[in-house]
Formats: sequence, structure tokens, C-alpha cells
Amino acid sequence: MMMAAQAAQTQQQTSTTSNNNASSNNQALKMEHLVASLQDPETRENALLDISKRRDLFVDLAPVLWHSYGVVPALLQEIVSIYPLLSPPSLTNHASNRVCNALALLQCVASHPDTRAQFLNAHVPLFLYPFLNTVSKTRPFEYLRLTSLGVIGALVKVDDTEVINFLLSTEIIPLCLRTMELGSELSKTVATFIVQKILSDEVGLAYTCATAERCYAVGSVLGGMVAQLAEQPSARLLKHIVRCYLRLSDNPRAAECLRRCFPDQLRDPAFTAHLKDDAATQKWLGQLLVQLGYSL
Repeated sequence: MMMAAQAAQTQQQTSTTSNNNASSNNQALKMEHLVASLQDPETRENALLDISKRRDLFVDLAPVLWHSYGVVPALLQEIVSIYPLLSPPSLTNHASNRVCNALALLQCVASHPDTRAQFLNAHVPLFLYPFLNTVSKTRPFEYLRLTSLGVIGALVKVDDTEVINFLLSTEIIPLCLRTMELGSELSKTVATFIVQKILSDEVGLAYTCATAERCYAVGSVLGGMVAQLAEQPSARLLKHIVRCYLRLSDNPRAAECLRRCFPDQLRDPAFTAHLKDDAATQKWLGQLLVQLGYSL
């Protein structure tokens, strides 16, 4: 009786494993078919949409995208094709959605450990910089900036000095500061996160604090964001702002600069009450005030 039950259980497990393998094989075949469809301009738009929606379901999508013949050039062609729509600003929702689907696939490549270095070595992020240099606040442009920042954000999530060196050498900080000044709350949050991750690296901090002008540029934008948060609070954004301030305060030159332009709101209990549910950020703010010589 017991042996029969064990046999049935084993058969059920074998059946489940076979079904899972069959499902994985089907997903792989589907992915390969869709990736191949990216090479054909006639089928590319639908393939972009389909893959971007299912990208979390496809295992090893990034290496397949990177190593499939003609796919990365096709994605870059999608990006370059809308450059003429940036100035004067004439980007439509449809065009923005299409190129953002291409950017979503590049984000997969940027975040995968097997393709990240090759992605950087090919200087692919440079193709996104014109999008971060736009100033239009319409939805198509805002979505374009946010998705482009997502690609850069994927690069900095993993602590890697090579990534930081590349971003610094290609002047990413001024582009992030621009978005931090004029973007939506979500775009500002992603841009500030990128700056925070750059500052968290010793190379990034040294670069930012190498001159008083750079310190002031970052401090001025952070201060302006805090002032805006007084009108439209966002605990999520404020957390990253505090982290940037705290890291800058580790550098003597930057700390001196911050003392001259530190926003009064961050010493106002009524303003910092937005952090009442975020013990970690409250702690960081306390450390920041101490490092800058303010009494708690």
C-alpha cells in the first residue's frame, strides 16, 4: 500500500517536472521567435511591445538580446529615429511608447551580470543622453526621460567602480541634475538615486567634491528640491535627498559648502515629520545635522 502511494507520488513529481520543462522550453522558443522578429522592421513594433511586457518571464533574455545578430543595432535604430522629434519638441505618445519599449529591453541588458560590461564597453548609454537633455514637461518626454533613467539606474544598482567611472567620464551628473530640477516626482527620485549611488562610491564622491563649483551645483539643486517638497511632500524622494546630503557631508570641502546653502526645512520638525514612518532616514538626517554642526 505504502509502496503504491510512493510510486504515485514519484509519478506525480515526474509529471510536474516534465510539465515545467515543457513550459520552460515553450517560453524559450517564444522568446527566440520574438527576438528574431526584432530584426524585421515590419514586425519589430509588435515584438518590442510583446517582449517588454513579458521580459520578466523570459530567463536569460539579456544575453539572447545582446548576442542575437542585428538585434542591438535594431534597438539603437529605434532610439536614433526619434532624435529629430526632440527639438523642436514634437514627440507623440505613440513614438514615445515605442522607443520606451526598446529602452526597456536595453535595461534588461544593462542589469544582467553577463552583459553589463559589454553594454558599457559599447558606450550604449550615450545614445540615451539626448533624451535626458530635453526640457519639455509633456507626458511623452517625461516618460522618455523616466525610462532612460531606468537604464542608468539599472547600471548603478550594483556597486561597480567601472560603471561609476564611465558615467562620470560621460558627464551624467549634469544630466541628472537637470531632471532633478524639472522632472516629475518619479523622475526626480530616480535621478537623485543615481546621484546618490555615484556619491556612495569613493571615486564619485572625490569627483563631485573636486571643485567648489561642483559641490555648489549639487547642493543648490538638492536645496531647490527640498524647497519644492515643502509644497508637494514626497517621503520617497526626501529619503534619497538626505542620503545625498549625508554622503556629501563626509567630504570637508562639500560640508563647508553645504553649511552655506543648507535648507532650513531639514531642521524644521514640521517639515521632517514626513519621515515619521521612516526610522532609517530619520537616523541619517540626525547624522547629517551632527556632521554639519547643527544641534538636534
